[in-house]
Amino acid sequence: MAELPDSSLAAIRGRAELGALRRGIEKESLRVTPAGVLAKTRHPVELGSALTHPHITMDFSEAQLELITGVHPSAEAALAELADVHRFVYSHLGDELLWAASMPCMIGRDDNIPIAQFGTSNAGKSKTVYRNGLSHRYGRLMQTISGIHYNFSVPEALWPAIAANRNEAPDRDFVTQAYFGLIRNFRRYSWLLVYLFGASPAVCKSFIRNTDSGLAQFDEGSLYLPHATSLRMGRLGYQSDAQSSVHISYNSLAEYAETMFAALTEPYPPYEAAGVKVGRGYRQLSTTLLQIENEFYGAIRPKRRTRSGERPLEALYGRGVEYVEVRCLDLNPFLSLGIDADICRFLDVFLLLCLLVDSPPDSRAESESMVANQLGVVERGREPSLELAEGDVGTPLVVWADRLLGQCARVADEIDAVTGGADHANAVDLQRRKVMEPDLTPSARVLNALRQQRVPFFRFAMNQSAAHRGYFEEHPLGPERAKELTAMSEESQSRQARIERSDQETFEAYLKRFLELDIPR
Repeated sequence: MAELPDSSLAAIRGRAELGALRRGIEKESLRVTPAGVLAKTRHPVELGSALTHPHITMDFSEAQLELITGVHPSAEAALAELADVHRFVYSHLGDELLWAASMPCMIGRDDNIPIAQFGTSNAGKSKTVYRNGLSHRYGRLMQTISGIHYNFSVPEALWPAIAANRNEAPDRDFVTQAYFGLIRNFRRYSWLLVYLFGASPAVCKSFIRNTDSGLAQFDEGSLYLPHATSLRMGRLGYQSDAQSSVHISYNSLAEYAETMFAALTEPYPPYEAAGVKVGRGYRQLSTTLLQIENEFYGAIRPKRRTRSGERPLEALYGRGVEYVEVRCLDLNPFLSLGIDADICRFLDVFLLLCLLVDSPPDSRAESESMVANQLGVVERGREPSLELAEGDVGTPLVVWADRLLGQCARVADEIDAVTGGADHANAVDLQRRKVMEPDLTPSARVLNALRQQRVPFFRFAMNQSAAHRGYFEEHPLGPERAKELTAMSEESQSRQARIERSDQETFEAYLKRFLELDIPR
């Protein structure tokens, strides 16, 4: 990788904005019964409207909660809000649990997995039809895999210093191009995050639907790979043969928009054969390779908040990148929130490094190499002799990781110099220990727990889920905060009702308008 220039560090040195990097967290979790089976109950009414609630919605399934924080200037504030939302949710779950692991268990047949319902409005129907399309294209089982998304942005007041260092004006085009540089570097080096934070080295046998999984038997109920880190991010997870044929370019907003536009507008023959409306029901939103932008399975996405009726790609093209969304984090089953402050701090450091280091253009060939590196770390990350492709040469993972972490340490020192203390440096040191001692990684800890407790993956995940529920029940919400969140749920239901009452056009007309992309070409 390119060296972090001293001038880039000098440009941000002492800037108070380093202590106000912006982040938000989205956490997916399955609702399960006390027996560990996927819940068949509807989204609890006390949690408000999944269509309009700012903090509580559903991902693919009616039983798959997605808990969302706002944007916060500190890791502690983001985690505190996430904890409050957990406490509120648990107070309305009855005897159900939130599954503590990324990989599901005891799901049953595909048709046992209820697709999320968002009400009778056109917007709500489109969300459900989109998920119906996912079920036909990839199967429902894959969609039940859960993870954590980490949203990151640089404070506006820090951009002038970064731009001046590059002899550029800190305008919207510069910020967008800088974020695309961050994304290119993230894709080159995100294998490190899979190694450090992967927590799915084993799966429940009930999750595997074919005998050619390539996994070994761990015990009667579990399959695994001895040195795996995050099976969620590999062949068993969010993979698609159809999407693998597409190269999305991150060299500029124009190139990204062009390649995404094609995937969103050109019919894909197998999906054409499936049809859109079959009988009286909708099978999918469209016959294109991607129904909507979010269908593309990337480890990181450029993002911008959308206006009413606006497509994400239109928002990006019209107003530039506002933040990035990191999507390669497993739920850590040893943590009640699935993530903690040290992980957040390291992500902030890592993402800032990706922004500051030189970022050459990407290519289809390099993208294929990135995919191969990720798969190698997914399946063999803790294997002592593992080498990754660094350009045209093979480099031992431990050597490359040590270099990356050395650069991270320099960034961490700059942040700590502003915030006081050594929190970010300590977060980097924790990750360095995982490279030198692979048994400290979450993936190794999961396998060690299965061995020491002599339990299969299912029982381990159930025990952790019950422990997390117990923690939140022992630390309930204060009455004022509970009142605030209750009011928020009630308002979300009222808002959904207003949306449903205001709908005037047919769903067919709404869908036609929704799928139109207004991108100058």
